[in-house]
Amino acid sequence: MEKALVLTNSIKKYKDFQLGPISFELESGIVCGYIGPNGAGKTTTMHCIAGLIKTNGGTIEIFGRKNDINHPEWKYDIGYVGDYHPFYENWTGTKNLKIISKFFPSWSDHTVQELAYRFNAQLDKPVKSLSTGNRLKLALISVLARSPRLLLFDEPTAGLDPVVRAEVLDVLFEILEKGDSSIFYSTHILSDISRLADDLIFLKEGKLLLRTAKDDLTESWRKITFRSNRDVGMLEATVKHRQEGNEHQIISSNYQYTLNQLRSIGAENIQENRLTIEEIAVEILKGGSNVISSL
Repeated sequence: MEKALVLTNSIKKYKDFQLGPISFELESGIVCGYIGPNGAGKTTTMHCIAGLIKTNGGTIEIFGRKNDINHPEWKYDIGYVGDYHPFYENWTGTKNLKIISKFFPSWSDHTVQELAYRFNAQLDKPVKSLSTGNRLKLALISVLARSPRLLLFDEPTAGLDPVVRAEVLDVLFEILEKGDSSIFYSTHILSDISRLADDLIFLKEGKLLLRTAKDDLTESWRKITFRSNRDVGMLEATVKHRQEGNEHQIISSNYQYTLNQLRSIGAENIQENRLTIEEIAVEILKGGSNVISSL
């Protein structure tokens, strides 16, 4: 399968922070959620991929081409939307889009018109007068009209009201159904990730903790309650264990394995419940390498 994105031992160093070395791949047509707390290095990763900042080591390839600033053709394959959307503030959205269109051979005026209608975008107003939501709509139009094969989204819906966020997600779903684009999506709104993502990458303190298929997490993690009047000891695959008397509650990263263990020790009144992506993500990021080593 064609690789949309390949990072190999990529490093970015700052005075008080280092991203990496990190290595991962993103296959064509896949949506990958990038999950981590503030300061983990998610935006730094996005900026390195998009060529906005230069790495201190390693390589980054977009559809087989290195993101070399001296040979910028690879940028035609990327569309980047972050939490800041630079435009000419005194110009209207329409004028901004006309200027941007001149730099992209695959630009589609039809896509501009379609998305402007779908988003009810205020393209006739000066950018400086637009709300956060309308600036995002303009940014999305300016990116999607280029027909990029790799979309980078860095907290794009942060601070938006639910209606605008739903509009954005609906459009992304339609893009995914066409199967032409890959998406690398960083967000704190994990319900968005739950709806969109195929794979998940967890990042903490500049280091990758885990790369996994989303469905593998939701299928294998469970909250399990049970009763036991004996010491249950250390149960493998257990991420968290709380006990009050004979009543126990655990979070397991492999619930089938844990259920078999509990039955073998004679645990009673065993009940298991699914966890949301948000609940699982919290446990992974809180536990860090300790959790990963138990998976």
